[in-house]
Amino acid sequence: MKLTWMKWSALPVAVLFAGSAAMAQDQPAPSSQPAPQAQSGSASAPATPATAPTPAAKPTIAQRKENQQDRIAQGVKSGQLTAGETANLETKEAAINGETKADRAANGGKLTAAEKKQINGQQNQVSKQIYKDKHNASTANYGKSKVGQRQENQQDRIAHGVKSGQLTAGETAKLENQQKGINQQVAADRKANGGTLTASEKKQVNHEQNAASKNIYHKKHNARTQPQAQPKK
Repeated sequence: MKLTWMKWSALPVAVLFAGSAAMAQDQPAPSSQPAPQAQSGSASAPATPATAPTPAAKPTIAQRKENQQDRIAQGVKSGQLTAGETANLETKEAAINGETKADRAANGGKLTAAEKKQINGQQNQVSKQIYKDKHNASTANYGKSKVGQRQENQQDRIAHGVKSGQLTAGETAKLENQQKGINQQVAADRKANGGTLTASEKKQVNHEQNAASKNIYHKKHNARTQPQAQPKK
């Protein structure tokens, strides 16, 4: 009789613990707060005070610049950024880079706190623009034609150059403006011909892409490169 009473009296306790565990799994992750101290008389050892989390180091100017380029490269590769959007973004990045270089030259190679703040503010604006351009309705649609495949191949080569640092922001802006012009010409020709290109138009586009291809190769293999940021120590 005693064993039966103990069995049934333990059941509500087990149900209570099971319900508590299920509720705990559905709660948001706890914030980093100091662990509560063990109550007096408890058999468990006193809790060790939790150490405050180390704040993440702010990215340097160079790291911020490289991050922006990586995001742009991904957008070009995926087709989220059109040639025109990329040219606009890289023109802004080139301007920031030029300003940074001029400030460093005037201050013995360093930036003042005010200059760093200003550059970060400008990069914040470009960062918002990158996100907006990558998530709007404008995308690069190349199609399966030979002309479209050539357009996509050029963009892939440019994206690789941006990601690797072989292309500076200024070089990328020029290359993408060139691709923008070709793309606009192709779109106008197709519109005038019911969605197709004539043999002479295809020949003209390929001639222009050959010239653009040489430009891409030259700019990726010249002495100008985008310096890769070093990890902050």
